[in-house]
Amino acid sequence: MPLADLGPTRDVEGSAGRSAEVSIPMEADTQRVLLVDDQCDEPLLFNLRDAGFDAVAESTAEGALRSATTLNPDVILLDVMLPDVSGIETCRRIRSDPATSDIAVLLLSARADEFDRLLGFEAGADDYVVKPFSVREVVMRVRALARRVRDLKQARQAPRPGRFLSWRGLSVDVGRQQVFIDGQESTLRPLEYKLLALIVEHPEKTFSRAALLEEIWGITGEVQTRTVDTHVRRLRERLGPYEDAIETVYGLGYRLRTPG
Repeated sequence: MPLADLGPTRDVEGSAGRSAEVSIPMEADTQRVLLVDDQCDEPLLFNLRDAGFDAVAESTAEGALRSATTLNPDVILLDVMLPDVSGIETCRRIRSDPATSDIAVLLLSARADEFDRLLGFEAGADDYVVKPFSVREVVMRVRALARRVRDLKQARQAPRPGRFLSWRGLSVDVGRQQVFIDGQESTLRPLEYKLLALIVEHPEKTFSRAALLEEIWGITGEVQTRTVDTHVRRLRERLGPYEDAIETVYGLGYRLRTPG
């Protein structure tokens, strides 16, 4: 559906402590989102449903793990501070179970330090949002994650003929959305794959952080850019001997390094 075909707009009180006007285009197919928070954010839950998602809620880590298995959501919004087990540990458990490892996880936390963000990403989170947050921004981030999950499922179910992008011993199969390092498949999260494929496919282009936020996360406007930096750092770690493939252009952003 074109972006101009917007769904209804509501003014509600969000977790940012102010009115959050949300007008988000609907997807043709409904995807499920699981919100895990011991103090359920009703405005956020309402806006997720208003955006076209089948949104359900749990209040504990135990409930989150159970629903992750039984409901098979596309995206989990996971509060870091839960009454039984931390959201960080819950994320690790979701990632370690083959039945739930492909679910996208967005962590919600009041902690904004880079160390806390890195802990979240190292546990396997796809995104990290700091409270208080804009409801609109969170819904947009969820939409981007859900789209990545859907695209990955479609690529696996109906693989297209391979189209390969390469950089030294690093190879990206665009059709099957797979990455190989010296011939061995490397498991990347959907957003990590998208980030790598975008940069490798445009070797002459320098991407600003704002451009990457818009292209990968579907977010525009004045928002924090630490998410991009942290994902690039994590992606470099996963690329092992080819971590230098992504070059930092200071003051501008990131680009594919020219092979030397």
